[in-house]
Amino acid sequence: MKKTAIALLASAALTVTLSARDQIKIVGSSTVYPFSSSVAEELGATTNFPTPVVESTGSGGGMKLFCAGNDMNTPDITNASRRMKTKEFKLCEKNGVTDITESVIGYDGIAFAQAKSNAKFDVSRENLALAVAKEVPSKDGKSLIANPYKKWSDIDASLPNREIVVYGPPKSSGTRDAFEELVMQHVFKKMPVYTDLYKKDKKANKKYKKYSIIRTDGVYVESGENDNLIVQKLTKNKEAFGVFGFSFLEENDDKVQGSTINGVEPTPDTISSAKYPVSRSLFFYIKNSHSKDVPAMNKYVDLFMSDKMIGEDGILTEIGLIPLPNDVRKAYRSSVAKRTKITLAELSKKH
Repeated sequence: MKKTAIALLASAALTVTLSARDQIKIVGSSTVYPFSSSVAEELGATTNFPTPVVESTGSGGGMKLFCAGNDMNTPDITNASRRMKTKEFKLCEKNGVTDITESVIGYDGIAFAQAKSNAKFDVSRENLALAVAKEVPSKDGKSLIANPYKKWSDIDASLPNREIVVYGPPKSSGTRDAFEELVMQHVFKKMPVYTDLYKKDKKANKKYKKYSIIRTDGVYVESGENDNLIVQKLTKNKEAFGVFGFSFLEENDDKVQGSTINGVEPTPDTISSAKYPVSRSLFFYIKNSHSKDVPAMNKYVDLFMSDKMIGEDGILTEIGLIPLPNDVRKAYRSSVAKRTKITLAELSKKH
């Protein structure tokens, strides 16, 4: 009888050990990764909790892992360089992940960068969209054709006679999502040659409502989730451009330079004011169901939202984070402190 009781107690203790966890698991955006990792290191250095594990999986990849369920093998937090999509929220709901808090930590711009040694390059948002789209308007503008452009001067005679090569993020990346939305969809939704096709047959031509299909003929080269790899490629191929977050541009300003888009240079001021055309917010999402069994989560979240990290003179501004205005930052901090649940209706609103 005694042995049975001891065995039961031992089994219960083992279950508690297996279900609880000291170390936080974080996944998601490669753009948010340096910021999240810095907070993780700060937590490890200033508390008794172990340094959290942060994986760069891409925003889309992180959402899939985060939304897989509530068990302790799933991530506690996922970072994203764009807002959670409604279909991701529904996946979370389907798998029982129904208590999620959303936070915005700051701003970032998507840089269109090249080697530092090159001459300055200015491109319009329209020309950039036409360079990477799979289908573009014909010369008479009446139909869509497979993208024939091989050089920038093919698109616009005022642009350099330079081969179009763009190293960019894969489909799992939030930077890719934001680039498609802020560049391609923004441009093509104003072109009747795309929108008329959608109006003609909405079901068959759904892709033309928000056209953002990137060409696959070798001009746009998917380069994984490692933005530093794109930086390395730009130093070797002077013809090429790279697409990545502003923080990597700032971190590597001795090797690469940002192109101006519509005449506007990517800087902290132009990005925070939204004058730079390709600006976005950076997010992380908290799985509140884990907070009881992963006590370090609350400390980590509070630290991330503190002025020490994301304030105007915060640690993260030193590695490229562009801070939110004071009132906006306070509002998000308050919402996170209350662990406000994000709803589908809220996600459906334009951010």
